[in-house]
Amino acid sequence: MKIHEYQAKALLKKYGVPVPNGQVAFSVEEATAVAKQLGVGDKKVVVKAQIHAGGRGKGGGVKLAGTLDEAIAHSKAILGMTLITHQTGPQGQLVKRLLIEDGCNIQHEYYFGMVLDRETSRVTIMASTEGGMDIEEVAAKTPEKILKAQIDPATGVGDYQINQLFFDLGLPKSAAKDFRNVVLGCYNAYVQEDASLFEINPLVLTKEGGLLALDGKINFDDNAGFRHPEWAELRDLDEEEPTEIQAAKFELSYVKLDGNIGCLVNGAGLAMSTMDIIKHHGGEPANFLDVGGSASQEAVTEGFKIILSDPHVKGILVNIFGGIMKCDVIAAAVIAAAKQIQMTVPLVVRLEGTNVDLGKSMLNDSGLAIVSADDLNDAAQKIVKAIGA
Repeated sequence: MKIHEYQAKALLKKYGVPVPNGQVAFSVEEATAVAKQLGVGDKKVVVKAQIHAGGRGKGGGVKLAGTLDEAIAHSKAILGMTLITHQTGPQGQLVKRLLIEDGCNIQHEYYFGMVLDRETSRVTIMASTEGGMDIEEVAAKTPEKILKAQIDPATGVGDYQINQLFFDLGLPKSAAKDFRNVVLGCYNAYVQEDASLFEINPLVLTKEGGLLALDGKINFDDNAGFRHPEWAELRDLDEEEPTEIQAAKFELSYVKLDGNIGCLVNGAGLAMSTMDIIKHHGGEPANFLDVGGSASQEAVTEGFKIILSDPHVKGILVNIFGGIMKCDVIAAAVIAAAKQIQMTVPLVVRLEGTNVDLGKSMLNDSGLAIVSADDLNDAAQKIVKAIGA
């Protein structure tokens, strides 16, 4: 789950990370009031579009204002615009809220982030002297400029790790206290708030010698949602894919992709393998969809509806391993769903596991245009051929 920058900064501030003063605004009138409150004219303020995507500055969604008139003009221009960045795709994202905050005197921009390293099962700190809008390019072309420190969950962040990062980044002594607050604050928040990603880009050294989190990106681990009812207040459904929201209502794990072959699978690992083999045979998966081990006929039907709501889908591959969910049960659900939806695209079904022969027999006797496959490789070849990829 993603949250907006202003929400991330409020959380960072709660854990002692230094952030600029600012407030969210949902209208030009609110933005004007915040700019006045911050003292625009006597100092500069920043008007920032709030969407769940990076690259907002390059897209024209971040503007500096030295006067109230400039703040109003920028607010009018940004609020309601369709902001296109490298992360939104060509369709862009509609800006419905702004963050108005104090400007600052930037001396240098750094990158600071935290993520779970799945190879070591440890939270890993990443930092770089090359902060700013092109950090992805830095990571790709000069990975040696990305400093890393892995945190032992039994001991937490060690002083030696903070000191090593501090010196390797070349920070001045005046920033020592702020840097310690950044590292410890982010780590404590990452663990206690069940995050999957923390990113401050840029973390800036000001000309006054302190540090400020000039941006903030936080993603939460959806698996921990049951521990955090407060997340509901942070969620912005306008920033999420509507089909993914609909899928969640039926406890379906769905992620929309850019291909044209819909996938309906039980089990996350099997779903990943299904997408891989589709690509291996020259096709492009349109989605990740895990219906789980005990999905009902209603859930399977909803899964088909969600897949077919994507106008790019030209065919569907169903790949089921019958363990908890028996093959005859899933066959009945597929047949019922196909009849209800009146499917008009090719449908290939591969079943394996408990009651597989009965399930295949039911599909063959259904009278529907369902293509049965012997194994996953056969299924992928058949669906790719069926759509003429």
